[in-house]
Amino acid sequence: EYQWKGPFYFIQGADPQFGLMKAWTHGDTNNGDDEWGEEIKLAEQAVHAVNKLNPKPKFFVLCGDLVHGMPGSRWKKNQEQDLKDVLKNTDQDIPLVFVSGNHDIGNTPTKETIDDYCKNWGDDYFSFWVGGVFFLVLNSQLYFDSSKCPELRQAQDAWLDEQLAVAANQKCKHIIVFQHIPLFLSKPDEDHDYFNLDKSVRREIMEKFHKAGIRAVFSGHYHRNAGGSYKGLEMVVSSAIGCQLGQDTHGLRVVVVTEERVVHRYYSLTELGSHGIEKELLDVLAKQ
Repeated sequence: EYQWKGPFYFIQGADPQFGLMKAWTHGDTNNGDDEWGEEIKLAEQAVHAVNKLNPKPKFFVLCGDLVHGMPGSRWKKNQEQDLKDVLKNTDQDIPLVFVSGNHDIGNTPTKETIDDYCKNWGDDYFSFWVGGVFFLVLNSQLYFDSSKCPELRQAQDAWLDEQLAVAANQKCKHIIVFQHIPLFLSKPDEDHDYFNLDKSVRREIMEKFHKAGIRAVFSGHYHRNAGGSYKGLEMVVSSAIGCQLGQDTHGLRVVVVTEERVVHRYYSLTELGSHGIEKELLDVLAKQ
């Protein structure tokens, strides 16, 4: 789909993270994830809300931390199976796009943990086109800590440069990136912590993205809504489908892509499921 065909929209979700709610409540995030009934209900609610939308979104992307169990942990396989069982009910005409998070491949990933993820969910980085817009899915964990698989970080970097060259040649309308860990939460020069990327890595990526004309980066990981911008590059951080760590509601983000801009709004699952997309966004979508 290299050609622009008019405005469209997609749905972004993040962090269904089966198992975190109980673990967080009990203050044991390493081993307390032996129940995830709440998360199953929320994921079902998300799928139900997405299925009801009319017109249909072009795709539904989940920006990482699909389940809470780290690689090799006791409940991971069960959590993954339960999430797959819920996601199987997504409307067949709405493709699912998966992004790897730190809980999916480990805080310090290895070739083995990434291979396991790829067997389960598909490639850890790839690109695709929708109606003249170029989308990139990245493995942000390789930017966070690639000490156990430096060659994989190099491979992703080389691939990304190739992809950005392709995008430049194709004269796409927009380039949009999906990754789990945000570049930053509100300010490009904020201090580094668990929820963003290291400053030196961040600067390098932001500059590369800016030069390539990337319009927006959508991520999760923070379990709260946040965001900011760097030289016209918008950083959008969406709160979780699952466990909330702030004041936001369990929700999904509706992202409308027009010829000139990328407009988005975060909806609670209840709101999206009962009322759908608001008229204002539908109007943007209808303008040809």
